[in-house]
Amino acid sequence: MAQVVSEFAAEKSVGLVDSFGRGITYARLSVTDRCDLRCRYCMAERMQFLPKREILTFEEMTALADILITRGVRKIRLTGGEPLVRKGVMELIRSLGRRIGAGLDELVLTTNGTRLERFAGELFEAGIRRINVSLDSRRPDRFAHITRGGDLNQVLRGIDAALTAGLAVKINVVALAGINEDEIEDMLRWCAAMAVDLTLIETMPLGEVEEDRTDHYLPLDVVKRRLEQQFTFVPSVKKTGGPARYFDIPELQSQLGIITPLTNNFCDGCNRIRIAATGTVYGCLGHDQKVELRDALRCGGAQAVDELMDRLLAGKPRRHEFRIGGAPAVARHMSVTGG
Repeated sequence: MAQVVSEFAAEKSVGLVDSFGRGITYARLSVTDRCDLRCRYCMAERMQFLPKREILTFEEMTALADILITRGVRKIRLTGGEPLVRKGVMELIRSLGRRIGAGLDELVLTTNGTRLERFAGELFEAGIRRINVSLDSRRPDRFAHITRGGDLNQVLRGIDAALTAGLAVKINVVALAGINEDEIEDMLRWCAAMAVDLTLIETMPLGEVEEDRTDHYLPLDVVKRRLEQQFTFVPSVKKTGGPARYFDIPELQSQLGIITPLTNNFCDGCNRIRIAATGTVYGCLGHDQKVELRDALRCGGAQAVDELMDRLLAGKPRRHEFRIGGAPAVARHMSVTGG
């Protein structure tokens, strides 16, 4: 299959552009719906995961990546669930890493950090240079509460291993009212001391969870005003291809990213698509607008996939419609953290 796709991809070079003229250069690829944590804002405590036959194989994911790279995707982020829990995942990462410099500019990873201690060195050798680590608290009891039993020290060891291996680390924190809002300033100072960047994320109404997210929704404009009592925020020219707005913090010689899907719509410059581990591709997480590529890839080949991608982009919405108190939950099996 991979050979067929590669031969087709060599002939097809029309870029991925939606009806609003936005070029798609960034794909978030979920390699599994499974995770070894159960963060309260992200997953139900008793998740029902998908059967293996419904998940794309590594060969299929590589073939799909080849189509996207040929059509202009320059950055791929591997996500989950937790990508490093999938057996043999380094096979996929090494395969995609060989595309860097051959159409792909960057391969990055979002992880919960639980398996970084084992994989950090291999990730660097495979071509990954930047990772995002989801870490919502540095208090062991609070971390265990948020993740339903996670071991904070395991994640901290993983972050140390990543830095030692030469990986640039960015910490992602979902800001949660009444849970971790009192830690945000300390987290910013800790990240600065560790020479890693921090990104704050508003909780998003995605996926099926038992708790009402509105109970813990914390507008980041409120957080920013609080932090501005201690620090200077200088808008940064930094762009990573993601939805974050970045600010330099001169007092800490550090940088803070803010992702605000609810208080500050970031859709005008959207250059992304999200691909679930099943091959479902979403043009926007705030709409149930999608195409199913798995069967097309398995039965119709690369041309069928390409036609579905064109259909997806023709209907990609101008903006999302997340709302406090409810919104389309179109990403049941995908990571909610960004960057």
